[in-house]
Amino acid sequence: MNTKTTSPAAPANGRRSTPPKRRPALLLAGTVVVIGALFAMYVASNKPHTAGPKGSSFHFAVGKPGPGAKAPPVVLASTAGGTFDLHALAGKTVLLYFQEGVGCQPCWNQMRDIEQNWKQFTAVGVDTFVTITSDSLDLVSQKLKQDGIAGPVLADTDLAVSKTYDANHYGMMGDSTDGHSFVLVGPDGTIKWRADYGGSPDYTMYVPVAALLADLAAGTKS
Repeated sequence: MNTKTTSPAAPANGRRSTPPKRRPALLLAGTVVVIGALFAMYVASNKPHTAGPKGSSFHFAVGKPGPGAKAPPVVLASTAGGTFDLHALAGKTVLLYFQEGVGCQPCWNQMRDIEQNWKQFTAVGVDTFVTITSDSLDLVSQKLKQDGIAGPVLADTDLAVSKTYDANHYGMMGDSTDGHSFVLVGPDGTIKWRADYGGSPDYTMYVPVAALLADLAAGTKS
């Protein structure tokens, strides 16, 4: 009895089907592209620019309310405990910093560097510094601990305060979060200086302390 080995029948077109190509390489390539794009955005957000108001090395807008206007109320829960009330600081010069929140690491680097160079800010008359984001107190408290930053940070979860300062129109996330805005409120409650760095076209998320102080000095010069 003869036993024959039978080969699988060939397709009608005479060609054997090719197993589907594996996709891990394509997925890896796509991941690399995404990471590269995010890195490019980060670098761009820290890049100095040649043009800006009053000779600034970084581009910024000046939103409204701006210098000369009465600062809107700021009454928000604080990571320092209790409620922060801007009105209660009458007689002090307060630097408000509106930023994008826990997802924006350059924003937290900004806060850290201001704290580490705080004597330079008090030397130009700033008494108090406070950050405002739309994140919850729990989230920002964890971030402060993680990054070793003292704070305080205020939780403006519904953007109620941010909208009165129009601070949620100067970031990469549309109007759903704040951008990268500084507002200096004088002892009489009047805005003395404002710089909205986070807007189009540069979306700057970090400004070196030296450049920030230079812009502040130029903007408050009488």
